[in-house]
Amino acid sequence: MTVTHLVTHSGGFHADELLSSVILTRLFPDAELLRTRDAQWTTPGAGKIIFDVGRRYDAEAAIFDHHQRPNPLREDEQPYSSFGLIWRHYGQDYLRVLDVPEADLDSIHRSFDLGFVLPVDLVDNGALEPSAAGPLSGMTLPVLLETLKPPFDARGDDADDRAFMAALPVARAFVEAAIAGRAAKRRAEGMVLRAIEEAGTARVLELPMGMPFRAAVEKAGADHLLFVVHPRGDDWALTTIRKSGDSFESRADLPQGWAGLSDGELEAASGVRGAKFCHNGRFIAVAQTREAIVQMAALAVAEA
Repeated sequence: MTVTHLVTHSGGFHADELLSSVILTRLFPDAELLRTRDAQWTTPGAGKIIFDVGRRYDAEAAIFDHHQRPNPLREDEQPYSSFGLIWRHYGQDYLRVLDVPEADLDSIHRSFDLGFVLPVDLVDNGALEPSAAGPLSGMTLPVLLETLKPPFDARGDDADDRAFMAALPVARAFVEAAIAGRAAKRRAEGMVLRAIEEAGTARVLELPMGMPFRAAVEKAGADHLLFVVHPRGDDWALTTIRKSGDSFESRADLPQGWAGLSDGELEAASGVRGAKFCHNGRFIAVAQTREAIVQMAALAVAEA
């Protein structure tokens, strides 16, 4: 089917149809994005993909609404929003357009669904309160996207449509950055696993550049590793390894005597010529050369 129109409802907007539009406009760039409640457009027909409106979910008819009863549910009985439905049926094609390797499609599709799409689905359906984010509740993506609606007293015939179209590139930036980050982590994982194998029983892992490493360290079961070193621009960095993704606690901290020092003071405290900086939180240090950072890593291991 040649898609000529992408149809969603008019009026105020939420994150789910905005994010659905990100996916569909990338896949069908020549189609017209139409916001309307006119039954002529919200009824399935040739050339149309209809989402978040129409009171039906029928993938074969290309209509993806979730407001009807019974509403569409995932296998675990959690509710879909239009975003979840669009991602279910078009997500892998979208990843291909973004040049995600075929071998990574299933993994990234699933990861993005659980980590990005599902929370939007739950909030849109009232199954998850934004307040679950605590003090950051006002900073969640669904809330932030809805702040892009026009204010109550800036009402014109096309105010909502103009705000929607202005919000679309903002939403696109979040989606594509999230996908790019997941794809990068997959690339990094292979590099880190190879470096772990080469490091053997060493306590320090050397990487060719800065990259996500903790997940691969855990996957490899490399519990012996305490620190990571890698080049950082013209310098070299020494970093700690966090115990888990939701904690700032490290397997081992950098030496207490280095905390907050830089340049000559850090050289004197560490005894390493070329030592440049150690964060007060003791999770990263920087040196001018590889030789210097390796010396600092050895000292950190000895103290740990």
